Parts: sequence; C-alpha cells; structure tokens
Amino acid sequence: MKQSLRLHTAIAIVVANMVGTGVFTSLGFQVIDIQSVFTLLMLWFVGGVIALCGAFSYGELAASMPRSGGEYHFLSEIYHPAVGFVAGWVSASVGFAAPTALAAMAFGKYLKTVFPDIPEVHFAAGAVLLITLIHANSVYWGSRFHNVFTFIKILLVVVFILSAFFVQNAQPISVLPDAQSFALLLSPHFAESLIYVSYAYTGWNAAVYITSEMENPQKNLPRALLIGTLLVLVMYVLLNFVFLYTVAMGGLKGQLEVGFLSAQQIFGTLGAEIMSVTISLLLISTMSAMIFVGPRITKRMGEDFEGLRIFSKTNAQQIPVISMLFQTGLTLLFIYTSSFNQVLTYASFALISITSLTVAGVFVLRYKKPTLPRPYKVWGYPFTPAIFLALNLWTLIYVFQKSTFESLIGIGIMVLGLVFYFLTRKK
Repeated sequence: MKQSLRLHTAIAIVVANMVGTGVFTSLGFQVIDIQSVFTLLMLWFVGGVIALCGAFSYGELAASMPRSGGEYHFLSEIYHPAVGFVAGWVSASVGFAAPTALAAMAFGKYLKTVFPDIPEVHFAAGAVLLITLIHANSVYWGSRFHNVFTFIKILLVVVFILSAFFVQNAQPISVLPDAQSFALLLSPHFAESLIYVSYAYTGWNAAVYITSEMENPQKNLPRALLIGTLLVLVMYVLLNFVFLYTVAMGGLKGQLEVGFLSAQQIFGTLGAEIMSVTISLLLISTMSAMIFVGPRITKRMGEDFEGLRIFSKTNAQQIPVISMLFQTGLTLLFIYTSSFNQVLTYASFALISITSLTVAGVFVLRYKKPTLPRPYKVWGYPFTPAIFLALNLWTLIYVFQKSTFESLIGIGIMVLGLVFYFLTRKK
C-alpha cells in the first residue's frame, strides 16, 4: 500500500483514538469511591504515565518491525503466531468495535441532553454507518475528514479549559494532598478507577496499526506515539481539573455526561446545549479513528490465515472494505445489546492484557535477538516497560476481584481466539 500518511496524520490518529468517550464520561464513576481532588487528578496523571511508558516501548518494537498490524504482528514475531492471532482476534472483536460503540453511545447520550425525544441508539448506529461509508470510499477524503475533526476537537478542549477560569461559581477545591489522599493512592478504589482511565487513554498505540502506510515509519512512528500521548496527558489532567472546578462532586457521582454538566456551569443552559452538541459531533473523530485503523489488523490476519482470506480483500484504492464492514457489524451489535459499563470493562480487561504482553515483548526480543537493528530504543529501559507492566498487573488484579463476570468475558474472548486459531490453521 502506498506510503502516504504523514507525521501529523499519525499524531492526529493517536490523539483522536484517545480523546473522546473516556475523558467526557468516566469521572462520574471515579468520584463514587474517591472524593479527593489530588487523588482524582493523580489518577489521570498515572494513567498518562502508563500510556507514555507503553508508547516508549511500542516505539522500539515498531521501529524494529515496521509492518502494519500492531500487536498481531508484534506478538506473532516475538512469541508465536497463535499469540499474535489472539491479539488480532481481540483487536478485531473488541479492540476497535467496542470503543467505537462506546463513542457512538456517548454521541447519542450527549445529543439526547439537548434533544430528549431523539432515539439515541439509532442515532449512534447511524453515525457509525455514515463514517464507515466515508472511509470505505476514499483514503484521501477519509484522512482529511479525520484530520479536520481532530483539529476541531483539540481546539474545543483548549477553549473549554480556558473558559472554565472565568466561571463565577467555582467550586472551593484544593489540589494539595492530605493524609487521606496518599492513602487512596494505594487503595483498591484507585486501582479499580484506573480501568476507566486506561480506557480513556486507549489508542496511544493507534499509529502502530498503520505502519506500512506511513512515510518513514522508523522515524515518524515513535514520534507520533510520544507526541500524541504527551499532548493527551496534559489535556486530560487539565480537563478533569475543569470538571472538578466547575461542578460539585455530589453532582458528578454516577453521571455519564460530565462534559455537559461542566458546560452548564461555564456557559449557562443555552451554552451547555451548544457545547453538548459540539462534544457529540467531535466524538465523530474518535469513531473515525477506530473505523479507519481497526480493519487494517483484520486485513493482515486475512493475508496470513487461509480461513480468514476474505478479510484480506481490498477495493481499487486498497481499502479493506470487507474488514471494515465486519467491524461495523460488531460495533452495531454492541450498541444494541450491551450497557456502556459492561462494554467498557470487558473490552478494557482484554486490551490491557494484550498491551501488557506486547510491552513484555521488549524484554523477550532483546534477549532473543540482541543484534536486531533498533532505529529507536525505549527510553529508560528496563524501568519504563517494567513500570507499565507493574501498574497494569495491579489494575487487572483489582478489576478481576470487583468485576469478575466482565473480566471473565474478556478472558473468554481471548480463549475463543486461541481456539479459532487452531481451527483456521496458518497457511
């Protein structure tokens, strides 16, 4: 495929994959168990550190093995094709379809705050179908559509943050820690809340799925991962400070549309409605990134496995349309059959497991292939990947204890992928 995606497009894909549903919906779940402003902001900082450590690690793997496919490609080379197949299966089944569904659900929820009578589920499904149609017809227009909406999204976040400092009835909060704040940092509640934050940061690895379509991937791919992740870390910490600065914690508890509640305090009722519509429209950027990137993994699997050959087929513009339609079908299934919280938990559990196995591959690959050319080496090795693995393992243990059923679904998805691998057989 023609290498036509430049650095700014790759950064836009990383940013758009992350900034979306999670940051505008998850704080309401976190304040149920954590009422410390310092601890809540540290949640988003720690989540950003985890994502940065992952981005550093993925940068080395992607520069050493520059081929599209992400974890599917990495794990097949590092461990065994069966492990890579499971990673690809997770990406194809929940890695992109589930986050797209979550973004679409949030899209419908935010629109419903302004237009109470609309069928939010059908609007969510309609948005997915429209974006799929755009990306299935043209890489040129699809990438420009995506870049424009991502730029507007970042502009909205900046305006939102700056406007908060002019609010008249600000909350009397303090970001300074106390004894309880430090105790909460080591509590199960902090680890459980990290699953929401980890979901919000999901997408920091997005550029690795389009490696073969990038200009100079050995140089630009690590840059895209690091710049995109760092930008989002700063935006997330500031955005959550704004939410806490403008809305009382009691008003945030259990609420999904935290962006709308904050906008009400900043801009008034009419301004909040306009902002809510704007946020819903900008979730289109998140859906766009997932719909653009996800089918590239399924396409790679179709090239490698006889039983999945149909997914390798492309149109005249080399767009994997069948893979795209398959992912869209799964997305619609999630939208119509699952709750927001259920999709978030089992998707996040499976994705964190796969990314952890991939980052562990940095250690494995350095041991197995010490002479492999590495145009980019992970900064802070071995501590950087070790921090990523330790924090993710800590999160997974507590999430499994609290949400055992949803965690077992995530494990079941991975086991099903392993079974399907032996049924399809590698060509």
